[in-house]
Amino acid sequence: MSLKHILLEKKDSLLALWFDRIVDTYPAETAKFLKNQKDRFANPVGQTIHEGIEGIFQELVQGGEIAKVSGFLDAMIRVRAIQEFTAAQAVAFIFFLKSIIRDGVKDIPLTSELAEELAILDSQIDSLVLIAFDIFMQCREKLYDIKANEMKNMTYRLLQQANLVTEIEGATQETTFISIPKKEVNT
Repeated sequence: MSLKHILLEKKDSLLALWFDRIVDTYPAETAKFLKNQKDRFANPVGQTIHEGIEGIFQELVQGGEIAKVSGFLDAMIRVRAIQEFTAAQAVAFIFFLKSIIRDGVKDIPLTSELAEELAILDSQIDSLVLIAFDIFMQCREKLYDIKANEMKNMTYRLLQQANLVTEIEGATQETTFISIPKKEVNT
């Protein structure tokens, strides 16, 4: 029996284990909520995880396209990028799949064909981690850009309120001049 058939037969239990392992990376109260709240609108993060792992699993097992897997990874990584995860913590959930699959097939005799299929799958999972890391970094860069622009805008508004900005007709915010009043010096 091929690895593909074995994994498809065990799909539901493997996905349930993977979901639990991912959710366990969150604080205890959050994990409890993510596991117990089944309403997709009350628990969009849980729904994103469910949809993401199912899509990733399906594409991996079926030998799908990386572009399709990237879409599922993107949705999951975006959520983790805005949370308090480091880059390693944000993408580590993909590695969980390796041990979950290994545990899922441990009762099946390891033939050379099965060992080769597992090695190929391990390599594909490693590739997914690299893709996920790139997605994470792009998301974090975007967040930092947003924060920097917000800080720049806030500073500009404060300077305006303090009447330290001189507006020049037709100028943009970047070319507006800041006038700093001269202090009178008592001599």
